[in-house]
Amino acid sequence: MASQEYLDKMKVRQEYRNLWHTDLMSTIQRDPPYCCLAFWCGPCVSYMLRKRALYNDMSRYTCCAGYMPCSGRCGESKCPEFCLCTEVFLCFGNSVASTRFLLQDEFNIQTTKCDNCIIGFMFCLQQVACIFSIVAMIVGSDELQDAAQLLNCLANMVYCTVCACMQTQHKIEMDKRDGMFGPQPMAIPPVQQMSRLDQPIPPAAGYPPAAYGQPYPPPQGYPPAAYPPHQYPPAGYPAPGYPPSGYPK
Repeated sequence: MASQEYLDKMKVRQEYRNLWHTDLMSTIQRDPPYCCLAFWCGPCVSYMLRKRALYNDMSRYTCCAGYMPCSGRCGESKCPEFCLCTEVFLCFGNSVASTRFLLQDEFNIQTTKCDNCIIGFMFCLQQVACIFSIVAMIVGSDELQDAAQLLNCLANMVYCTVCACMQTQHKIEMDKRDGMFGPQPMAIPPVQQMSRLDQPIPPAAGYPPAAYGQPYPPPQGYPPAAYPPHQYPPAGYPAPGYPPSGYPK
């Protein structure tokens, strides 16, 4: 039952249309100090971000944000702060992913293809390092052992770096949510639609519609001041100067 609900949430998350305020590749440039803090103190940052994602209301806390089978069964209601500390230190990867899913479901945010490739590369590298270590242990070769150690170090470095970038991405998104980037920008006007045959007045596109259907006001100063009405010839008479000279009248 829980697995089916999780699959349903994953399908719904694929239909989200909003994007993160900053992608993973740009997080280091957007907030370098926080990215370094998330790299060296990942569990502490994960604790602060989860609490902030819950609007500092720990009564709403559930282990792994309700996305894991153990959620709601760890006594969170009695001591949520202690449960959150246990989660971020013992299940650090799950804590980061749960905060990410929590923000995505709240703001309908999708993960870009580039971010998916980075996260997928991190997981694949972890699996390859694990398999390589098992093969090296079975074979017993010193060269394979050294290569496995090097690959493990590389996988751990990538894992810590990606998690730091993800947490920085979450922090920037919550800064946007809390209005820390100044006033909200002007909304983009809607796309102008084409008028149909049964739609005589075209719809407005970002501005109030014009006063269609109102009669035009009468022209001011008509007839012109230089030509008063009494100077016009009576009906049936030619205008002055017509026909031109040289033509028979």
